[in-house]
Amino acid sequence: MKRTLSLALVALATPVSAQQIHPTSPQPYNQAIAAGYKALTLCEGVFDAGRSEAQIASVELRGIYPEFEAIVAALPATIDRQTRVVTVPFDAKLAPRRAMWRPVYGCYLSPIGTPVARANAAAATPTPLPADPRPWPMGDANIAPHPSAALAGLVARAFDRASFGADSVTTGVVILKGGRIVAEQYAPGFGPMVPNRTWSVAKSIAGTLVGLASTGAAIDPHKPATIPEWRRPGDPRATITLDNLMRMASGLHSDSAGNRTDAIYFGGTSVTEQATGWPLEAAPGTRFRYANNDIMLAARSLRATLGEARYADLPEGKLLRPLGMGHTTIGTDWQGNYILSSQVWTTARDLARLGQFWLQDGVWQGRRLLPAGWMRYLTTPAGPQPVDGPGYGATMWLFGPKQGLPAGSYAAQGNRGQSVMVIPQHGLVIVRRGEDPGAARFDIARFSADVIAATP
Repeated sequence: MKRTLSLALVALATPVSAQQIHPTSPQPYNQAIAAGYKALTLCEGVFDAGRSEAQIASVELRGIYPEFEAIVAALPATIDRQTRVVTVPFDAKLAPRRAMWRPVYGCYLSPIGTPVARANAAAATPTPLPADPRPWPMGDANIAPHPSAALAGLVARAFDRASFGADSVTTGVVILKGGRIVAEQYAPGFGPMVPNRTWSVAKSIAGTLVGLASTGAAIDPHKPATIPEWRRPGDPRATITLDNLMRMASGLHSDSAGNRTDAIYFGGTSVTEQATGWPLEAAPGTRFRYANNDIMLAARSLRATLGEARYADLPEGKLLRPLGMGHTTIGTDWQGNYILSSQVWTTARDLARLGQFWLQDGVWQGRRLLPAGWMRYLTTPAGPQPVDGPGYGATMWLFGPKQGLPAGSYAAQGNRGQSVMVIPQHGLVIVRRGEDPGAARFDIARFSADVIAATP
């Protein structure tokens, strides 16, 4: 069934009093962004994950960006479970921020200042979704991990907030060996059907989707990306290739190290409004600079190449449904652009399925879905590399002996400690989900090395 991404801006009217608004922040924009952060996080946490507002406040909304944390804690939120809309007032003269849930795509934010409109009733899709009765790996039946004492003890230590990183907060661990779940554990309030945000693990999902799209479209990553906003004659950005974007080598300027994109993630600004607007500051392909914009632009290129209907159905039709990733939603902005640099909510099991798909070179249930050689492309370094730490392929982080792991290991990684580590030499997929606050860091390389030692 064809799906459309044309979205109606709907919300509930929420009366706002001066007493409700955080009184001390001198920056109204920060209040608007903080309100969007809270609305979106609550919307996904409540309606996709089935978590309570108190749980989300104590875990997902703790240890966030310091300029927003105090504001987020002070702003009130209204959760309408019938229409699946979360509203967060932030300014007496502007409408509240609103996050709205939809089937398939999860929650999206309306832009700052969007006038209040009457909300339509949400579809009756149950959330969170129940277990899939099919056997693993397509479903959730016939899963009976029997870890060794050594492996069980190791996984337990991943949750102790000390062994692999001071103050780290692990919410879930799933370990596959030979495609079978050999260990699985969750923190209170989480579980195998409870999704949380992938953050930048989504970038590796984007790289996978480019490969899946290329099986039915003329997509060559070494040719210029299809960005309509750069088509005017003389625009120097028109030479940037899809490969440049996937390798964080676009040469585009961004306003911060790491290229935080708060306006898109939490402000309701669209990808096509902001990500396409940055100028060059280095020749494409000559500099590595980690950038959310590069991956959002790669997804923008897919939309322009595939057309609306094929683009809208790409994640669900080509990846999520074929792999049994039924507890995953890939979010969009209000104009229908997938925010594939960060805005994916999924479970540890669904990420384990994805990691096994990568390990199997893009073959699933005996069917080749990715073009032959695509995984080699994603996991091979080319061009400029990060100065420190792991290397970088095309949306994948590259690990090896320098990190205490076998050559050829690679991972998808995201903020707050999200990791999908693939170790082909040992047939292992190691998924660690986290909500690490502030500067806390979970040492996924050391944990993965210990898993190798504890797994026969």
